Amino acid sequence: MVRTRFAPSPTGYLHLGGARTALFSWAFARRHKGTFVLRIEDTDLERSTPENTQVILDAMKWLGLDYDEGPFYQTKRMDRYKEVIDQLLAEGKAYYCYASKEELDAMREEQMAKGEKPRYDRRWRDSTATPPTGVSPVVRFKNPLDGAVVIDDLVKGQIIVQNSELDDLIIARSDGSPTYNFCVVVDDWDMQITHVIRGDDHVNNTPRQINILKALGAPLPKYGHVPMILGHDGEKLSKRHGAVSVMQYEEDGYLPEALLNYLARLGWAKGDEEVFTMDQFTEWFNLEGISRSPSRFNPEKLNWINQQYLKQADSNRLSELVRPFLLRDECDPSHGPALPLVIDLLKERVNTIEELADAAVYFYRPLDAEPAVIEQHVGADILPVMQQVADRFEAIDWTREAIHDVMKAIVAEHGLKLPKVAMPLRVLVTGEPQTPSIDAVLALIGKDEVLTRLRRQLNALSAS
Repeated sequence: MVRTRFAPSPTGYLHLGGARTALFSWAFARRHKGTFVLRIEDTDLERSTPENTQVILDAMKWLGLDYDEGPFYQTKRMDRYKEVIDQLLAEGKAYYCYASKEELDAMREEQMAKGEKPRYDRRWRDSTATPPTGVSPVVRFKNPLDGAVVIDDLVKGQIIVQNSELDDLIIARSDGSPTYNFCVVVDDWDMQITHVIRGDDHVNNTPRQINILKALGAPLPKYGHVPMILGHDGEKLSKRHGAVSVMQYEEDGYLPEALLNYLARLGWAKGDEEVFTMDQFTEWFNLEGISRSPSRFNPEKLNWINQQYLKQADSNRLSELVRPFLLRDECDPSHGPALPLVIDLLKERVNTIEELADAAVYFYRPLDAEPAVIEQHVGADILPVMQQVADRFEAIDWTREAIHDVMKAIVAEHGLKLPKVAMPLRVLVTGEPQTPSIDAVLALIGKDEVLTRLRRQLNALSAS
């Protein structure tokens, strides 16, 4: 049975690369009706915080990447790691190393002076010397001295690493705490992980971990290393390329399913399919479809995909997402037209929830147009026409059709084209030069509010 895992370190937020790795691991498990495990690798006690852990859990929940087991925390498994370290020591597969920091520094300087690759020289590997007093040793794994590690990587293809290139890895620090590469091995063994899907920044760790697994007589998982995500300029993705924290995308008004869809297409393809559900993705997903080359993050493409999802989304659901943005913008959506109706009118014109909220503001509080916009669209010659529009609006039943009929009649009476009436009306009532069809907008804002805004603006312009 397939068992995958996502194992973030809570030393910061969950970034896009981590989210994509989680998505691929999740989808692979779902595709094969397997188990997806969440593991929190929190052994870096200085940098791992409960707050960072919670951010990761919140991001997984927001994305909808549900895990079957976990979260498991490495800090709660210390007794198990010590047990396995003791086992390796007892079997002669690990040893105590008493080399001081000063000795190691001198050793590396000497190697570099000779043009050699700096590495531990295994001086304590088979030493019979008496350990120095007052020195707390580290524990090192006895890496094989000859042969090679062959990795049939499910994404990158075959990777061969000579054991002569690997030194004896520290598996326990001088204070007894286990190191990252060792904890990962024990966790993957105990949790019966069959497939390790992770970023290719871990490629160098894999041969070391495989050798430890072999020494323990543990089954080897299959490995697939996913290339990293770069910025649009080909540089490593960073804050200057836009938001990189997953939860920042929620704050900026993206839908989780849109972000998942975008991440799925970032380095993986199913023909020309661009927009698809997670059910479709899990049905189609395979590791062979992952590109071996790094992907480039494209904010415009993400916006386009988010726009497709907004168009299809239920307006009642979008209302709940838009409401906090409006309240933050001093708009109370409980006073004014029904928010789902406003969203129906606007959602095909925006890329994000935040843009949707910005576009909805004028439905809930008056906005004054920029003077240049007023000057462009509301000349002195059009003020009497606008006054006539207001007078006619007073007398009608407030429907979109009736509003349109008034505008159509006035256009005909004055020999104008429709924009010569529609644009000034739009600017005076909404404060914006661009909106959906003005008759639909006015119908939603409501008769009393439209007339109040229109009269106020006309009076101010007449006085000036």
